[in-house]
Amino acid sequence: MGYNESMKVAKLAGYWEKIEKESSRLKITDILAQLLKEAGASDVDNVCYLSLGRLGPLFANTEFNLAEKMMVKAVAQAYNISNEDATSRFKEVGDLGTVVAQLGDKTKDHGLTVKEVHASLLSTATDVGTGSQERKLDGITKLLRQVDAISAKYLVRIPIKKMRLGFSDKTILDALSVLTSGDKSSKKELESAYNVRPDVGRLAKLVKKEGIEAVDKLQEPELGVPVLMAKAQRASCAEEILLRIGDCAVEPKIDGFRLQIHKQTNSIKLFTRGLEDVTFMYPDIVEASQKQIKADNAILEGEAIAYDPKTGKHLLFQETVQRKRKHGIKKMAKEIPLKLIAFELLYLNGENLLNKKFEHRRKLLEEIISKGDRVVLTEMTHIQLTQDEKLEKLFQQAVKQDYEGIMAKRLDAKYVAGARNFNWIKYKKSYSSNLSDTLDCVVLGYDFGKGKRVEFGIGGFLVGVYDEKNQVYKSISKVGTGLSDDQWRKLKVMAEKLKVSKIPKEYKLTKTTKADVWLQPHIVVELEADEITKSPMHSAKLALRFPRLKRFREDKQPNQATTLTELKKMATKA
Repeated sequence: MGYNESMKVAKLAGYWEKIEKESSRLKITDILAQLLKEAGASDVDNVCYLSLGRLGPLFANTEFNLAEKMMVKAVAQAYNISNEDATSRFKEVGDLGTVVAQLGDKTKDHGLTVKEVHASLLSTATDVGTGSQERKLDGITKLLRQVDAISAKYLVRIPIKKMRLGFSDKTILDALSVLTSGDKSSKKELESAYNVRPDVGRLAKLVKKEGIEAVDKLQEPELGVPVLMAKAQRASCAEEILLRIGDCAVEPKIDGFRLQIHKQTNSIKLFTRGLEDVTFMYPDIVEASQKQIKADNAILEGEAIAYDPKTGKHLLFQETVQRKRKHGIKKMAKEIPLKLIAFELLYLNGENLLNKKFEHRRKLLEEIISKGDRVVLTEMTHIQLTQDEKLEKLFQQAVKQDYEGIMAKRLDAKYVAGARNFNWIKYKKSYSSNLSDTLDCVVLGYDFGKGKRVEFGIGGFLVGVYDEKNQVYKSISKVGTGLSDDQWRKLKVMAEKLKVSKIPKEYKLTKTTKADVWLQPHIVVELEADEITKSPMHSAKLALRFPRLKRFREDKQPNQATTLTELKKMATKA
């Protein structure tokens, strides 16, 4: 297929059908590699996005904002059946795609291309203003009428985020490696480029046009494109930190939410660690960044935290998290103001700083933050190799001041995007637990409530960790405690949009693991537990003893949860 030729959507849907029927991760990767080989360079990016059930990279925020009920209505209109009939069919099978496959004409095909379908869906998703819901409904209806039943089966799932093909951006990176090298040997360099510019469609397009050698072009930050944030390893004592990294810089670990700020001459963009563009949510941080960051353009990171403007004292995370909202933003900004505590600089006035030493990056950061009360620098202390007692004292002081603990950074360390390594080490302690840290887990499913929890419709939930090597989620525990009534209700509301009729392909579970309702991997929760024990009941072969919810992690993607490797290390240390 030449550069300007666009694949027919019916052919793409044929690949999707093969993938949906396949459970082997290796075979899925091979099918994707074949698909990427056949796709033309002009629309391989759209092939990637649509296959992931999206219209662009994660940070593009192209949301349809169409409720499932509206999509059922579109199906009814497209196939000339009553809304009641469409609703009944949907309730019976639990998947709108299956309903459409039964109703649609398998031979009907207007020959629509991937480019045309992507443009149609994008136009629908970005339609706003008076009457937009009806126009969106008409747009989906028209598209369903123009494609065959198999294509429609998958396209109808995209607006409601239920593509259900069981793979992620990382699997496409594997497939690109297979395409270019015949195996996964090129995955490391592809992943390295993706971590700096996490746009799998753009990466695929570059590889198709210029070959694997060209990925080096994406190893530099770009304003407006979030860099995958670096992560820290854990330590359980001061001595361990100094043995690992020697002389280091130590900062308090702040219990807020991490933001990456992209400043251009007249604009500010804010991104979460899950690559979500949240600029509109935090107007106070945007305004303060414009005033206090003295640079033409810059990419920096910090922790946003709520504070009391009268005392300057930081507020608890439970109050900070109230600022993450889509409505009533201005009112809440006045009631619960935020400050940004900056600690990293990745890019400054056209210069890539990722490969510069931490000491150098910190010095430049200090130079560009002007005085003010809304954007401030982390307090930093230099600790030498022999000063483990001083480091332990800093930790104790941080805990007394209601920080989570401390973060130690190697002075000569580069900023390695997306990586978890010993350049940064966090030292936290939960005094109600024997574990040295909390875990971020993915909610895989839930059980119906009993007793008082009948009113919530949910009484306990199954959680898992991410097995990076096999790109699957493995269960580690059921959780039934640590939630307030409001949190149970919130979990139920979040879960309603994620229900699926069968266990997702990304879940690797034991035969004894059950849930009344299965969910797509999306909800991430931070858990505390007394200890990690061995368990044949769970596929991770480990379980949490007395797990309890600390908070919802809406800033994280499910594949950014605690990994199986991390869990095993924590179990060894505990």
